[in-house]
Amino acid sequence: MADESRHGVSRRGLLAGAGAVAVTTAGTAVVGADSAEAGTGGFEPVTVRPGDARYDSLLRGNNFRFAGRPDQIRVAGTTGQVVRAVSEAIRSGRRIAVRSGGHCFENLTGDPGVRVLLDLSPMNAVTYDARRRAFAVEPGATLGQVYRTLFTGWGVTVPGGSCPEVGAGGHFVGGGYGALSRRYGSVVDHLYGVEVVVADREGGARAVVATRDPGDPNRDLWWAHAGGGGGNFGVVTRYWLRSVGAIGTDPSRLLPAAPRRMLQHVVFWSWDGMTEKALTGLMRNFGAWHERNSAPGSRYAGLYGLLKPSHRAGENVMLVAQIDADLPGADAMVTAFVSEVSAGVGLKPVFEVRNTMPWLHRMTWPGSGEPGDVLTRRYKIKAGYLRRSFTEPQLAAVYRHLTNSTGTRESSVLLVGYGGQVNTVAPSATAVAQRDSIMKVAYQSVWAEEKDDAVNLAWVRALYRDVYAGTGGVPVPGDVSDGSYVNYADADLADPAWNTSGVSAQRLYYKDNYPRLQRVKARWDPRNVFRHALAVEPPR
Repeated sequence: MADESRHGVSRRGLLAGAGAVAVTTAGTAVVGADSAEAGTGGFEPVTVRPGDARYDSLLRGNNFRFAGRPDQIRVAGTTGQVVRAVSEAIRSGRRIAVRSGGHCFENLTGDPGVRVLLDLSPMNAVTYDARRRAFAVEPGATLGQVYRTLFTGWGVTVPGGSCPEVGAGGHFVGGGYGALSRRYGSVVDHLYGVEVVVADREGGARAVVATRDPGDPNRDLWWAHAGGGGGNFGVVTRYWLRSVGAIGTDPSRLLPAAPRRMLQHVVFWSWDGMTEKALTGLMRNFGAWHERNSAPGSRYAGLYGLLKPSHRAGENVMLVAQIDADLPGADAMVTAFVSEVSAGVGLKPVFEVRNTMPWLHRMTWPGSGEPGDVLTRRYKIKAGYLRRSFTEPQLAAVYRHLTNSTGTRESSVLLVGYGGQVNTVAPSATAVAQRDSIMKVAYQSVWAEEKDDAVNLAWVRALYRDVYAGTGGVPVPGDVSDGSYVNYADADLADPAWNTSGVSAQRLYYKDNYPRLQRVKARWDPRNVFRHALAVEPPR
């Protein structure tokens, strides 16, 4: 593997890249619990305060840039414990924030104004609920736990992300997606119900169950959690998953069948000899392929691709294709995809590999897709939806910033395949409004030291503003862009210094669904207990 080290292609980089760092590190971490008062495994509530040996370890989330100093960290294991924690926070006048233990890109749970941090990571059970004919997932469960339990117990799965450490709480509520979404839709397209601890006007708290059943009087609360983002309406203590139209009582038929094997093809090209024509050609070809092959029912709906051009300092550009190895013609489809994306660019790969592996192995590999590692854990990630390929000025902007002097080895752009079955759902059917996009794009930098914050933040912010220079520095919905993805939380969208479009962050995330989300907010969180920098705001 001598060529790997010479061209900056490490085994860790191969695994992390194939897992798509920004694809699945899903946004705002929200909550989960077991309704049984004893809690998961008999877990008793814990209150940790400054000075406790556990405080610093429980304080910091996934992004080391952010750590508040709350008066207390409440670690809960049941819905009842959550109800009490929320009630006590309201009565004491302390602002509360909730996390499930996964990822949170922004300062939404580490805000200095938060005085009570509610940690629900012990709530991690994944079970089958025969009464509701649905799979119950406590949002403290990680995606790796969800995939493993659903697969080993019943051979089913959900079309979520490829990072096994992501918490289901934030991932699900924000409209999670992943390698199977072009084939099976968004995770929320399989969301049957939620259990949510909400705060009433009098300052009390209670648990409410809401489902997608047409006659459910609480259905609006289910709808808001089908893509409305975390920390907006209450504390989710359980999700129930069952595909729309699934009938009968056999659990193995109530969610999509998991693949048996995944075929993966990875290509690396070196920046040595990489010209603007070659790089923009790769990005243009990748976009054009998705324009041709992302319609619902497309023969290629089962193929998931991503293209990751790292900054020139990172030494390589990576293309990944993944597909269920047992789909008819899978091998030929991957060959055609790689050929079409690389056509006419005049590049010779420095490393290329195709392999087939068991599906569960691929989806639960430790560390796959994580932003950074145990030391490198500071990052900034920004995002957008694409209805079609980047324009020529946008391609030129990407190239300029990937070749400038301020980017680092961990600065990159990530184009991710989307569309397919996702786009069979009406924009108003769930809170996920983007239902005719064909790609997502992430702009990111990852680093280790606080002293490097300024240069890395400046790089990714300048890149983003340049790409969207024609629409006020943000991806305003139009012919090409379609707003941003709430699970890639980006507080800059609410900052007029970086968003000069006149379109609010909430409209970029939710589009025409935002007024309805505000009405749900008014009904279920009338005191605005659950709030953060990007929160759904009460109607004025």
